[in-house]
Amino acid sequence: MRDFPVSLPPHTTHVKFFEKKTSFSTNIDAEKVLCVFDSTTRGLFGDLPYPCYTIPPGEKYKSRETVEKISAWALSEGAARDAVFLAAGGGVVCDITAFAASIYMRGVPVILVPTTLLSMVDASIGGKTGINFEGFKNILGTFYPAREVRIIPEVLKTLTDREFFSGLAEVIKHGLLLDGALFRIISERSEEIIGRDNNVLEEIIYHSLKVKQWYIEQDPREMGIRGHLNLGHTFGHALESIGGFSRWTHGEAVAWGIAMAMRTGVLMGLTDQNYAREVERILPVFGYRTDFPNLNVENLIAIMRRDKKKKDGKVKFILQKKHAETFFSEVPENILRMVLG
Repeated sequence: MRDFPVSLPPHTTHVKFFEKKTSFSTNIDAEKVLCVFDSTTRGLFGDLPYPCYTIPPGEKYKSRETVEKISAWALSEGAARDAVFLAAGGGVVCDITAFAASIYMRGVPVILVPTTLLSMVDASIGGKTGINFEGFKNILGTFYPAREVRIIPEVLKTLTDREFFSGLAEVIKHGLLLDGALFRIISERSEEIIGRDNNVLEEIIYHSLKVKQWYIEQDPREMGIRGHLNLGHTFGHALESIGGFSRWTHGEAVAWGIAMAMRTGVLMGLTDQNYAREVERILPVFGYRTDFPNLNVENLIAIMRRDKKKKDGKVKFILQKKHAETFFSEVPENILRMVLG
C-alpha cells in the first residue's frame, strides 16, 4: 500500500494507506487519544481502547455548537496539549474535529480517518478546517494540517451509491485539473469504478490525492493557484445553498457546477468546445445530472456574489481552456443568466 508525506508548514501530513479497517487506530504516539465519530461511522470500527464521542450525521451539525460540545467533552476527559484528536468519518466529522483540535488549548494534533470517498480525496489533506455559519458553507475555519491521514479503501464498500458518487465528482475534477493518468482511468474504466473494484479504487484515490498534494504544496494557504481546486465549486456551492445543503449532495452540485463552468467558458470563447463536450459526456456516465429545471437564477447569482473566495469585491470563476489548462476569470452576469437559465 502507498504512503507519502504532504509538506504543509509548520506540519507535515503523512498520508498512509491501510488494507483493513481494524488497524485504523494502531500505533498512535500520544498520552491521550480522543476519537470523534458520527452515528453512521461509529459502528464501522468496533470496540476501541480510547474515549469516543459521537455526533449526529449531517451538514447541519457542522456548527459552532458541535465544536463547543466536542471541546467540553475533551475537557471532561482531562485532555491536555499532549492529547491527539482522532476523527473517523466523512467531511463533516473531519472538518469539525480538525477545527476543534486547532482551537482546543491553542492546538492539539489531529489524525483523520476519512470514511467516504469525498473526505478521502477532498477534505482530508490540505489543512483546511471549517464550520458553516449563518447559512453559508465553511465561513468559519482555520488552516490546520492533520498529523496523519489514514486511508482505508475497504470502507468505501459500506457507502450508499449516492455517497460514493458524491465523492467521485471530486476525483473527476482532479482528473480534469492535472493528472492525465487519472483522466484516462475515469474515461476508460468507468465500469470498474462504478463496481467499486478494489484495485481501481486505490488507484483513483492515490492519483487524486497526488493532484491535491501538488496544488497545496504550491500554495499552502490558497492565495493563488490552489484556487483551481474550486473548479465547479462556485456554481456548486450556490446550488447546495439554495437546496439548504440537503437537496443535493456536494458531489452532485460540483458535477453540475463543472458542466456550468464548461458552458460558461464555451459561451465566452475561452474553452475548447470539443473538450467541453467530452467533459459533459463523461459526467452522465456516472449518473450526474447536468441540468436542473426551474432553478431560481437570481438567487443563485446572489449567492455567488457573496462567495468567500472573491477578491477585491469580484468573484473569480475557475474555467478551463482544455485539460490541465485552468485559469481564473470574471464572468459577466448576463453570461451567468444565459448559462443558468
